[in-house]
Amino acid sequence: MATMKSVLTAKDKVDVQDVERPAPGPKDALVRIRACGICGTDTFFLHLGGMPAGTDGSMRAIPLGHEPAGEIVEVGAEVTDVAVGDRVVVNPQGVPSGIIGCGGAHGAMSEYLLIEGVETGKNVAVFPATVPFEVASLNEPMAVARHCVNRSEARPADKVVVFGAGPIGLGATIWLKLRGVEHVVVADVIPERLETALAVGADAVINSATEDIAERLTALHGQAANALGQPRPGTDIYIDAAGAPAVFQAVVDNAKWHARLVMVAVQKKSDAIDLGGMLRSELTLIASQGYPTEIFEVTPELVEHHERFARLISHRVPFTDVAHAFELALTPGAAEKVVVTFDDPA
Repeated sequence: MATMKSVLTAKDKVDVQDVERPAPGPKDALVRIRACGICGTDTFFLHLGGMPAGTDGSMRAIPLGHEPAGEIVEVGAEVTDVAVGDRVVVNPQGVPSGIIGCGGAHGAMSEYLLIEGVETGKNVAVFPATVPFEVASLNEPMAVARHCVNRSEARPADKVVVFGAGPIGLGATIWLKLRGVEHVVVADVIPERLETALAVGADAVINSATEDIAERLTALHGQAANALGQPRPGTDIYIDAAGAPAVFQAVVDNAKWHARLVMVAVQKKSDAIDLGGMLRSELTLIASQGYPTEIFEVTPELVEHHERFARLISHRVPFTDVAHAFELALTPGAAEKVVVTFDDPA
């Protein structure tokens, strides 16, 4: 039986290819994808033209998609903990053939996805029918955001600013508020994104294109100082979900004594960052990568608060127009979060 999948074949080019429907082995499950989000990692590979294949700079085509939600339609004879009809989210790092959609054998921007060695809590988690598939597809990026917040060790009394009101920054904002953090500010340059930040629970927002970051943070978080006694905003934790060198420098310039900076965004190289400023505040730099334990830690709360998380989705695009979905994701400022949806089974 023929089916279709999306494959990155050249720079900024995605092809939809006809393939055979995967056949699950005795320990596998076959998932019919119902929604799959587009991530910054997808657009990164698109800009590269594929996955680096060797030291000669060559690229290889890869199947795309690592933010899926779908329905199990077939299971192997030895599978006992999931059943046909279960609605599931997927851990892209939980199969032996490589990371789903990030260089592995399979991609989730496809009509069907094979889950090898299916096991709940390892590579799938079941969610209820009360949650739309497109919202469930946020499970993977919200695990990234949750790990960032876990790494921050934010406490209720901490004052936090999140730079970047994309899906990860807004997800971190939601997790911070659900964690009980009393005051969370979101900074961005796009007014519509700042409106979304307020809608999902941010206590205040800063348009860093038109407002002075230091003045606004001092007004919101009070005044403190660095090691030299120089006045600094009373912000305890900075989260960089933007990845721009200017954001990193703004944190260094404004950090009080013993402030913390959590980097969750992919950083762009820069020689213009004043590392001496970190010394003057004993700024702690914390890197946050992926979701070592959080991929299914987030699922119950995503289910409970699914209407809040649904606000992160700006565009729902059918798989029949997947090229347009990637075009939106590739265009700066055109979309906040694009989720590709698949028709109900006939």
